[in-house]
Amino acid sequence: MGFRSSSTPPAGGGNPGSPSSPAGGGGPRTPFAPRPRPFPSRGGGDRFNREDKDGVRLNERIRVPEVRLIDEKGEQVGIVPTVQALAMARDRGLDLMEVAAGAKPPVCKILDYGKFKYEEKKKEHVARKNQVVVKVKEIQLRPNTDEHDLDYKVKNAIGFVEEGDKVKFIIQFRGREVAHTAPGYAMCKEILERMKEVAIVETPTKMEGKKMMMIVAPNPQAKKK
Repeated sequence: MGFRSSSTPPAGGGNPGSPSSPAGGGGPRTPFAPRPRPFPSRGGGDRFNREDKDGVRLNERIRVPEVRLIDEKGEQVGIVPTVQALAMARDRGLDLMEVAAGAKPPVCKILDYGKFKYEEKKKEHVARKNQVVVKVKEIQLRPNTDEHDLDYKVKNAIGFVEEGDKVKFIIQFRGREVAHTAPGYAMCKEILERMKEVAIVETPTKMEGKKMMMIVAPNPQAKKK
């Protein structure tokens, strides 16, 4: 009875007689070499390779061949190759920012982008602080509101207007009262007469369903007095 002979292949799966290769196959490995950056960082920062969150093109993200350059003093340099503009910004420790992408060629400016962002935030804060928010105060009335109550509410309305707010008068009609709106119109006329020194009509008296409405606003002439 005969036996079959079997041969064991060399370790690593190579063919007999071939040069031995590392375990797992493949040729010899070479160490990874990182790609050199065209503009090395200055002062420990990587400003020329950063991406701005606001979508502004900065530094090497400006990939057009040439730009119209404005220097850090606001003076026109003219049309220069983008590489030269980047080098100028780098040598001064500043950034190159695209300010008019639609121009041909695009307009770029040399500046300190961190300082630029800080100044922009300061301007926004001042603008919000100086912004005048006009509120609309509501005063509810009835067609049969008595004189004492009306006088009290008109005084409140005058105070609101003098503070710069608008006032919306709402006269609520109920049931069959809606068929007799004359008292409501007369009341609105009386209110305007009492407030004529400080207020003007913004929305004239009108009916909306069972409600009569009128809006008055501060009189700009009254502030000049």
